[in-house]
Amino acid sequence: MNLLTLEDVGKTYGSVRALEGVSLTVRQGEICCVLGDNGAGKSTLIKIIAGLHRHDEGRYLIGDQEVRLSSPRQAIDRGIATVYQDLAVVPLMPVWRNFFLGAELGGRFRLDSARMRVVTQEALARMGIELDDVDQPIGTLSGGQRQCVAIARAVHFGARALVLDEPTAALGVKQSGVVLKYVAAARAEGLGVVLITHNPHHAYLVGDHFTLLKRGRMAGSHPRAEITLEQLTTEMAGGSELAELSHELGRPGPEADS
Repeated sequence: MNLLTLEDVGKTYGSVRALEGVSLTVRQGEICCVLGDNGAGKSTLIKIIAGLHRHDEGRYLIGDQEVRLSSPRQAIDRGIATVYQDLAVVPLMPVWRNFFLGAELGGRFRLDSARMRVVTQEALARMGIELDDVDQPIGTLSGGQRQCVAIARAVHFGARALVLDEPTAALGVKQSGVVLKYVAAARAEGLGVVLITHNPHHAYLVGDHFTLLKRGRMAGSHPRAEITLEQLTTEMAGGSELAELSHELGRPGPEADS
């Protein structure tokens, strides 16, 4: 089942062509990885999917309905949750308060803090996330743990498609592995996941499909079964450009290593 589809989407800011002819499909229970270096157009793509910016060209479909989103709330109401690299959390607030931030339980003048604590603990446990105390400030958690809480929150509040903006960019090897484990858990829950990353190794660990961007344009689109990690890494690095650089540096190119 297709959850969201982009067909030849383009975006221009003044005289700057940020995206051109980008297409991808996010299916239920699959992880679509979008790879590219800085300036490839990943941030613009996220903003279009999340409803922050409208696309200028092409079609954006959620399910089978074409949309032109004008706010993040419209995306959220349609089941699209976005977790940004700089997580929007209040560091001094406890985990449970951040989990329910903007969606608190209770009446107008009184929060049901006991219920929110229980629900937070249950939602985290459902994803296999174990915290000693949901009353601890979320700022005391590691970067990987905060990412995992954000993923669990999106699942709990009914997201159908989850967009993750470089969730492992600032993490070490062990924490990155933990985050990728819960990305896979979100897929197992039936979500469609868009994993934005510049790391082909992380993408290949969990990805079902790979879309490569370069300077705002499509540089490749491959199902997992049709590409190896080595091919994905080489294609992301520029293929012929990488071989040319290797020649200039007097080092063997990717072809020589295979």
